[in-house]
Amino acid sequence: MSETNNVPATIPALGGDNSLNQYMAEIKRFPMLKPEEEYMLAKRYQEHQDSNAAAQLVTSHLRLVAKIAMGYRGYGLPVSELISEGNIGLMQGVKKFDPEKGFRLATYAMWWIRASMQEFILRSWSLVKIGTTAAQKKLFFNLRRMKNNLQAFEDGDLSPEDVAKISTDLGVTEEEVISMNRRMSRGGDTSLNVTMAGTEGESGQWQDWLVDDEPLQDEILADAQEADVRHELLAEAMSSLNDRERDILMQRRLVEQPQTLEELSLVYKVSRERIRQIEVRAFEKLQKAMMRLAGDKRLLASA
Repeated sequence: MSETNNVPATIPALGGDNSLNQYMAEIKRFPMLKPEEEYMLAKRYQEHQDSNAAAQLVTSHLRLVAKIAMGYRGYGLPVSELISEGNIGLMQGVKKFDPEKGFRLATYAMWWIRASMQEFILRSWSLVKIGTTAAQKKLFFNLRRMKNNLQAFEDGDLSPEDVAKISTDLGVTEEEVISMNRRMSRGGDTSLNVTMAGTEGESGQWQDWLVDDEPLQDEILADAQEADVRHELLAEAMSSLNDRERDILMQRRLVEQPQTLEELSLVYKVSRERIRQIEVRAFEKLQKAMMRLAGDKRLLASA
């Protein structure tokens, strides 16, 4: 009998930051699953909706959620709340995971975990929406790293040269870069109750001047469904890569702190140029696989 059958499948309680150390200690009790154990548990849940199997899949990946949450500490939110949101994403990933696709649950669930955390961060930082496009959200989650790379450590405005480079690299306007930098330098949002003067001398609180630009409910649902499709396509397309291609692509493009060509060349004992070639080839294969899968889904939807 697998040792996982003897492990309690209840997620430890996570309160405030004071209980974070206790939580981290408790989740270490859950063993990592071997590939064959993970496959059998996933099949049990997929075919029989076995809640205990699903719980074991979740608890064996709680450490992955905690590790990812640590990468988002710079946004000023409690790590415990990031973990809680990530656990919700993990459960969604387990629910949609198909073990027959040929990749591990961690690879698939990672996208759901990150998406849940990022949406939580955006909600927490925004009194009105920070970003309405994928490029603006990319700006929000990459601005600090790019400022560090440019050695722009001051809290004030960026230099015109730095603004231009960030704008070009992330595909957003220079005005969006300036606005986002000023907002993030303030450390978050201003109180809704701050007194402000109107254009014609009248006064009131900031909340009186805010315009509700939130999308309609049908737009929110459409965006959520589109995000689900993108996550599924990406996860399925990753199975078209071999282990080395998948790892290099993830380490170069799909993590918060990408590794350099030099670092990966030492890991795989090949030249930096060879790593670059593998990265480019893997990205091209991934794009083709996603396009093919998207076409297949359109055909099925129209049938």
